[in-house]
Amino acid sequence: MRFRHPDGSTVHLAYCTNVHPAETLDGVLAQLRDHCEPVRRRLGRDRLGIGLWLAKDAAHALVTDPSALRGLRTELERRGLEVVTLNGFPYEGFGAEEVKYRVYQPDWADPRRLAHTTDLARVLAQLLPDDVTEGSISTLPLAWRTAYDQERATAAHTALTTLAERLDALHELTGRSLRIGLEPEPGCIVETTRDALAPLTAIGHDRIGICVDTCHLATSFEDPHTALDALTQARVPLVKSQLSAALHAEHPHLPEVRAALAAFDEPRFLHQTRTRTAAGLRGTDDLGEALAGDALPDASPWRAHFHVPLHAAPAAPLTSTLPVLRAALTRLVGGPHPLTRHLEVETYTWQALPPELRPRARAQLADGIAAELTLARDLLTDLGLKELP
Repeated sequence: MRFRHPDGSTVHLAYCTNVHPAETLDGVLAQLRDHCEPVRRRLGRDRLGIGLWLAKDAAHALVTDPSALRGLRTELERRGLEVVTLNGFPYEGFGAEEVKYRVYQPDWADPRRLAHTTDLARVLAQLLPDDVTEGSISTLPLAWRTAYDQERATAAHTALTTLAERLDALHELTGRSLRIGLEPEPGCIVETTRDALAPLTAIGHDRIGICVDTCHLATSFEDPHTALDALTQARVPLVKSQLSAALHAEHPHLPEVRAALAAFDEPRFLHQTRTRTAAGLRGTDDLGEALAGDALPDASPWRAHFHVPLHAAPAAPLTSTLPVLRAALTRLVGGPHPLTRHLEVETYTWQALPPELRPRARAQLADGIAAELTLARDLLTDLGLKELP
């Protein structure tokens, strides 16, 4: 979906396909047929943006077989889909029964991450629509915080610098300008937008910037306006923003609130949980740890890294951080010029919701994704953007 900002520029809205994980190119093509095109039809649009997630094997197949890449582009066009952004965070196995800490491997100190992201860039340069010259790729925020010493930090810095040079060369070769955004996430070396300032300033290249995920922003209790102002003042490129909402518990000391939270403690994904105290932010790596005894203070609200559907807040006594998303979006695109032109709804946890909330069929999932995109569209038009055909 495309929108015209009051300044005349085009803002793109997509939804991320990591909600339909596939490890192979055949699986990706099936996604387009079984999920993405039905969502587009529900929205009554001739064209729908998708933030494509390509696992390592799928990306490698595309970059080594030009005919396969041409075939994917043809299939996108045939189904009324377009790609201006990729989700390069998960490397493989995102559809596994247990993902948890595995999603952070390989990190940016591992040569495989540079090789994979280079593949993604080469693929994206060929998938961009003919009238679009700028693409974006989100990636993990350097590494998970453990086992990350100075040697690994240096290796990660070198890899990202090498990537920037490759993106420069790709621009010269194809005319397509691609940028990479580190995506701050609780528990990682770059947990907050503030944590991103030092490494990104050290790299100092306009092709390496930040992807602001509004669920992660909220989970770490960052104020959207303060965070985004600091990034713009530091001249850190805002490559893209993922529109998502976290799980919020206002009174975590109450037994009924803990019982409601326990329904979201599931085995597949990591649900980092945070609270604010007088001494600063406190947290656990997973929701189950927070609920076990006194691992996390419960005098103040808790927020958990669980991407809940944008249009359907959890039932009381829980809620979502949709207000944080609204505030961030106001700052991102509500001013005289957009801070980023690539927006991506990213709710990948539909099948990880409590059983009674999960979609039971493809049609229900498509309905839910379409409802999320409708909400995002309404937020954008309320900010003065005009939806384009």
